[in-house]
Amino acid sequence: MPEQIPPAEQSVNSMVNSMHNLAASHESMESSVGEISSPPPNIKVKWNNIELTKEQIYIAEYLLAGYKRTGKGHIKSGTQSESCGCSDKKHSHEIDNDYTDTIIYTDTLKVGDIVSVVPIKNGQRFLITDKLIDLSKGYKGEEK
Repeated sequence: MPEQIPPAEQSVNSMVNSMHNLAASHESMESSVGEISSPPPNIKVKWNNIELTKEQIYIAEYLLAGYKRTGKGHIKSGTQSESCGCSDKKHSHEIDNDYTDTIIYTDTLKVGDIVSVVPIKNGQRFLITDKLIDLSKGYKGEEK
């Protein structure tokens, strides 16, 4: 006896389930642009006609106030004329020193800043990695 063909409804349901499973397993890494509507720590980002909240966002640490980096290096320069308190007369010192320095960021994202947004975790979470600049609006490297 030949095998019976399943009803159309069952075939359509099977196809829809397959499509759903395929879409759910696909993780898009296509970056797009969002706009800060509330700054950290209670960050909100307008993106694709929705507002993302801090519960949905992973953010690059260096975009947050209080982010700390330490660097080291060596500085060498010609003789510098200065008053250093080691004698009554103005005199010169050659600078040839190793240094270690720490920088702590005190600024963060502000309302209106444009950021990159990457959907992850099947579109349930979003990655914010960079603040973006629209050069067509000008950029002078300073606060507006």
